[in-house]
Amino acid sequence: MTDLALPDEPNVPSTADEQPAPGAENSPLLLWAQEARQAAAVAQSIARTSFAGALKGKPEEVTAVILAGSELGLKPMAALKSIDIIQGTPALRSHAMRGLVLAAGHEIELVDSSAEHCVMRGRRRGSETWQEVAWTIERAAQLGLTGKQQWKTQPQTMLVARATGELCRLIAADVLHGMPYAAEEIEGTAHAEVVNDRPPPRPLSVAALTAAQPDA
Repeated sequence: MTDLALPDEPNVPSTADEQPAPGAENSPLLLWAQEARQAAAVAQSIARTSFAGALKGKPEEVTAVILAGSELGLKPMAALKSIDIIQGTPALRSHAMRGLVLAAGHEIELVDSSAEHCVMRGRRRGSETWQEVAWTIERAAQLGLTGKQQWKTQPQTMLVARATGELCRLIAADVLHGMPYAAEEIEGTAHAEVVNDRPPPRPLSVAALTAAQPDA
């Protein structure tokens, strides 16, 4: 297993001009800058390991993911497994998006799901009003999505991801901050989600959606 050796902080002499103004020590910008320096130090080590995944050898990208995840309440390693950078845009994977919305106390249910359609509903914490979204393979075809490889091989999973993104934006945009789109919506790649054919209505469970299908 690869050891994580954190680099020493550079020994840069400080001057009086570099000292924060009285009362500025707790300013949001200064605190964020301190967090960014710490994230960059950690990222240097993580970027050398397989834990960085596609970001291996890219400490600046790892730093950005750690900082973005921190704003969503994700710890560094969770952020690396939950956020993708696609064409320069950070995006949450759909399972992480659901997890954040559920953790905030809102409700999400998978009403019906198949290779042809997906119906999901959700409501904000404390609300009695449910919001429902539906994605069909016809709708995906109209947007030119079904020609992509993941839509050909995992249409049910991709429909769930699309419904997830739309529903989470509808009921809990405040939870998502600057990452309102699921990674699957941008790149069209499913991330470790397998959904059984035509399950009965049930509360949405990340464990259930990520479980391997039984052998035929």
